[in-house]
Amino acid sequence: MKTKYLSMKEENMKISKRAEEMGYSPIRKLIPYADEAEKRGVKVYKLNIGQPNIVTPDSFFEGLHSYKEKIVKYSDSRGIPSLLESFVRSYRQSGIELEKEDILITQGGSEAIFFTLMAICDEGDEVLVPEPFYSNYSSFSRFAGAKVVPISTSIETGFHLPKKEEIEALITPKTKAIMFSNPVNPTGTVFTEKEIRMIGELAIEHDLYIIGDEVYRQFVYDDETEFLSVMKLDHLQDRVVIVDSISKHYSACGARIGLVASKNHELMAQILKFCQARLCVSTIEQHSAANLINTMNSYFEDVKLKYKNRRDLLFSYLSRIPGVVCSRPEGAFYIIAKLPVDDSEKFAKWLLTDYSYENMTLLIAPGPGFYMTPGKGKQKVRFSFCTNVDDIENAMIVLKRALVEYQRLFLAEKEAQ
Repeated sequence: MKTKYLSMKEENMKISKRAEEMGYSPIRKLIPYADEAEKRGVKVYKLNIGQPNIVTPDSFFEGLHSYKEKIVKYSDSRGIPSLLESFVRSYRQSGIELEKEDILITQGGSEAIFFTLMAICDEGDEVLVPEPFYSNYSSFSRFAGAKVVPISTSIETGFHLPKKEEIEALITPKTKAIMFSNPVNPTGTVFTEKEIRMIGELAIEHDLYIIGDEVYRQFVYDDETEFLSVMKLDHLQDRVVIVDSISKHYSACGARIGLVASKNHELMAQILKFCQARLCVSTIEQHSAANLINTMNSYFEDVKLKYKNRRDLLFSYLSRIPGVVCSRPEGAFYIIAKLPVDDSEKFAKWLLTDYSYENMTLLIAPGPGFYMTPGKGKQKVRFSFCTNVDDIENAMIVLKRALVEYQRLFLAEKEAQ
């Protein structure tokens, strides 16, 4: 009787429109199919997510073990002083001058973006974002009641920004900010100094904030490619917000330590209200992260070289597969490629449910999840090169054969019709 009652109640319970409109993560939504494939004994190469397989530095765990308090107390909503100071030192080493008062510690870069949008945007406001973009930008904007307005970029131009007038045409009285990652997730593009300064001009001319998501700033692979933090443009500091995280720099994604930084103290005071509402970031993990400043430079040099070699390997394989179009990423951990398929989501699911080569297949992130514009990304896929060289090579062998089989089964049939 109790079970029946609960069942009847469930049928009548209402779900919010907000939840119903929320999409599943394009990066994670195929994981159940990958799990089922693994249960069948299939080896699944996971190129879908930016989860580094690089060992987290010993300094993180040394910081963890140095925590001697007998009570795990709430910490300051701003972040613990030692962690704030470690970030100040880290930025100073990169030529960026920040004070502790310019920084708030957040639960990963995601919370930093969400709180910033909550502080900047009212219901119905708009945020310009170069497309394709990190899929959670649209989710965080929706939470804040704002709308993402995409700035179109193309694979043919390496996903660099269009001309100033094309971006300017998208600005309305509701536009509050331009938000972008640099280097870009999911394309690996590093915006040039000219592009960064163009964004600055637009922000000044139209009184906009700039939200720079710089969590991949330490991963720029070629000497001829220069990364310019938007925080280095002194004349913009009253309207610049940067977001950062230890997740990628130190291969510590699960620690959920990020930050939001700005010289606009009025804005930071408003963001602090949201920080206080969630009380504090994990006290113990903050202590662990504070010790990361003591990580040897050789760690970063070694990690960067590993990713560069993986980037080169993945790009080389993709470039040689018939029908595949891609541009060589300048930074971050990803390559967006256009595949010779009719529907990348259908193809990605088929790889996990109906295909294997020598008992191997791969998990990838379908392109549409990185686009706001309907119909865009339908043939595109994001590949992560966070995994090891052997896995990348095997995954590419599987991909090449899978594309041939998929075209035989689905595309040849369409052409015949």
